[in-house]
Amino acid sequence: MRQARDFGLTVVVLALLGIAAGFLWSALAPRTPYVVTKTGPVLADPTTQSLIAADGWFAVITGGAGLACGIVAYLVARKGRPLALLAGLAAGGMLAGWLALSVGTSIGGSIIQAAAVPGSASVGATVNVLSVTARGVLLAWPLVAVAVFGIIESVDGYRESPLRQPYAGELHAGEPYAFPQDARPSGGSPSQGPDGSAGPLSDGSAGPSSHGQDGAAGPSQSRDGSGGPPSPGPGAV
Repeated sequence: MRQARDFGLTVVVLALLGIAAGFLWSALAPRTPYVVTKTGPVLADPTTQSLIAADGWFAVITGGAGLACGIVAYLVARKGRPLALLAGLAAGGMLAGWLALSVGTSIGGSIIQAAAVPGSASVGATVNVLSVTARGVLLAWPLVAVAVFGIIESVDGYRESPLRQPYAGELHAGEPYAFPQDARPSGGSPSQGPDGSAGPLSDGSAGPSSHGQDGAAGPSQSRDGSGGPPSPGPGAV
């Protein structure tokens, strides 16, 4: 029920905005002059750019309205029920675009009807008409609204995604290395191995610099074990 209420409210709000957009388009867009002939209205100036300008103004107004609606709908949807608001943006945007076109072209309806219906105005008369020639601009409102809503929702969802969290064991800059709990040394000396056994220098035995491989005194000790240089032989002078 709440989903339906949000959808209907969104469509109604966008429809009202579409009526306001139609008045704004009628006030800003240029009219195109037509000459009434026996076969119907024809352009008074075939090189006129007013038709393109009218389409451009319609796209700018409805696209800007769709942008604002998409942002506001996302802010409201953060409280819940985003699918209802998204569907309302699509349906309401299409309705708003159609209402904007209808309201904008109906202002001064007698003049528009005179140009559109052959024989309803005197031949040779010039009338100004506001219309849309590129029908694709009618989709500017819903497309922009839905696209903005989806882009903001995707960016916000990515920021809260666990994919942005560091992998297990990955270090940030400046953080010290953390030993695993089972490999952390508990009270032992740094010379102990991971399994708690004594390292190569933990038993107090002399290193390779003081003894040879067979236990004999190294070059830095005398034969009797005392340190210092070797004593001279009996034949030394």
